Amino acid sequence: MSKILHIDSSARHDGSVSRELGTRLIERLGPDTDVKVRDLAAGVPLLSESTLDAMWTPEAERTPDQQAQLSVADAFIAELMDADVIVIGLPIYNFGPPAAMKAWADLVARAGTTFQYTSTGPEGLVANKPVYVIVTSGGVPIGSPMDLSSTWLTTFLGFIGLYDVTVIAADQLNVDPEVALAAARERVDHTLVVAT
Repeated sequence: MSKILHIDSSARHDGSVSRELGTRLIERLGPDTDVKVRDLAAGVPLLSESTLDAMWTPEAERTPDQQAQLSVADAFIAELMDADVIVIGLPIYNFGPPAAMKAWADLVARAGTTFQYTSTGPEGLVANKPVYVIVTSGGVPIGSPMDLSSTWLTTFLGFIGLYDVTVIAADQLNVDPEVALAAARERVDHTLVVAT
């Protein structure tokens, strides 16, 4: 059974295109899947000085309070490591990712766990696996200089070792919603046909 991690970051639930398309893609991956949903809109703690101190303290030396500080980050990292396939819904808010997605990345990036520094530069420690990023926007063309969201996330994923990333654009949904959404649904379906 394939394990799928579905990460949603849209602040919207009803009418969220990134949520709809993520669910559509997962349904087309087949019935023999175990799906773990991580809804970042439910709340992600922000980095704090105490969290950073805990991250940089060797695991064997962490106090109970430091272990508690890292419990959410540990859960996020475990989900990434355990998944066979990752599906991420990424709406663009004001040219960038939702704050919850950035907060998630800040907690997931941990030296010695998800990446390490080497003499030739950083090296990702998360085993590579297929990642599908569904990027939605009201007016920003995906891949344009205005899109600071998809480029940021694909860079971050590569940093921790995830290079097999497919970006599925559902952009400019406010320009012609019906046409844009129909095209995005087709892209989701076509992506899986090409990948299999």
